[in-house]
Amino acid sequence: MMWTALDTWIVVAAVLAGATCALVGSFLVLKKVSMMGDAISHAVLPGIAVAFIITGSRSGPAMLVGAAVVGVLTAVLVHVIHYYSRLEEGASMGVVFTVLFAIGLILIEQAARHVDIHPEHVLFGAVELVPLHVVSVFGFDIPRGVVLLAIVLLINLSVVTLLFKELRLATFDPELATTLGINATVIHYLLMVLVAMTTVAAFEVVGSILVIAMLIVPGATAWLLTRRLLPFLIVSVAVSILAAILGHIAAITVPPLFGYVDTSTAGSMATVLGILFFGALLFAPEQGVVARATDALRLRLSIGSQDALGLLARAAENTESRDGSLSAAEFRGVHRSPFAGHRLKLAAILALLRVKGSIVFRGGRYHTTRRGSEQGREILRSHRLWEQFFFDDGNVDMSELHPAADVLEHYTNSDLREDLSERFAGKRTDPQGRPIPEED
Repeated sequence: MMWTALDTWIVVAAVLAGATCALVGSFLVLKKVSMMGDAISHAVLPGIAVAFIITGSRSGPAMLVGAAVVGVLTAVLVHVIHYYSRLEEGASMGVVFTVLFAIGLILIEQAARHVDIHPEHVLFGAVELVPLHVVSVFGFDIPRGVVLLAIVLLINLSVVTLLFKELRLATFDPELATTLGINATVIHYLLMVLVAMTTVAAFEVVGSILVIAMLIVPGATAWLLTRRLLPFLIVSVAVSILAAILGHIAAITVPPLFGYVDTSTAGSMATVLGILFFGALLFAPEQGVVARATDALRLRLSIGSQDALGLLARAAENTESRDGSLSAAEFRGVHRSPFAGHRLKLAAILALLRVKGSIVFRGGRYHTTRRGSEQGREILRSHRLWEQFFFDDGNVDMSELHPAADVLEHYTNSDLREDLSERFAGKRTDPQGRPIPEED
């Protein structure tokens, strides 16, 4: 791979575009209006085209003003159609952005006769061409797109920094924001203006179609990784920057492996964003698929272990049982056994309990250790206290006491067990007359 100064400027432009989009797009994700970004990214085309036709150039200020006006117009039209037609908000967005997008394409075709712009670049972007159009800044030649993106990023950062509290309240609780004197509606439309300006600034880099990925996917990825606003914004921007860098590297290194010269950097950026999102979806510490599956498995093992220890505790109360032990067959054959027909599940649970030192296997039977006996008595105590609760306070039929208590016994900690004990102080047996084990 040969890296040149052009590649550096391409990456700088892509990084600025990604960070700019991610910063405002995060609030769209948090406000649960992600598709408004899609609507605005398409609907601002008429504003851009009108700016082209009027000014005869692609100067940044003209585009930003046109985009800001149409961005606010889009948000207003969506609200008006949603309010008066009773259509769902998604349908209202679809009506507005498709109509404005079509008008924009027509106007872009007209504008293309007067300025150097091609509709394909508006739709798909051309970040590879960004270094070819430079302006002089303090004696340095800097790509025009980089300057525009830097200005918009600075604007976005300034607004988010200065209005962080207002944005947070208006995003999560507009009613509370209004009560505290913050005009949530003004904050909403200010955000729409920022989205529109950001969309236009990013057109040259990723185009109007792929800009939605830059607006939404970083925020969606951050949503899987954190629930605090400031870390959310940092993660979102970091994801977009990483995607920009890796996207360009992939665009110039991966295609040669398959006999091609290179491919679109914008497309590669969006692809890397998708990979990062699905990586977070799978491996996020709390919200990831793997973490959820692990938690579910851990819960099932915990419940199974408690069920097994509870059965052994009941066996210890049975004078006919041989020293409170059970064989594997007896575990499965006990009345209402959770292990009936689940040989492999029982084997896994018993193996886990042996590893933890809660039971031992001796003479073809399973015996509790001192630790396991204490755990089993806690489970049995929780179960019978809940049966007493449902019988006394819930007026639950006697036949339904066991199933109800069988669920809640697994979610009862020492504090809750103590509360139940105080409620039924003095009662030593459950509704069926079985003894409630004393607290160890």
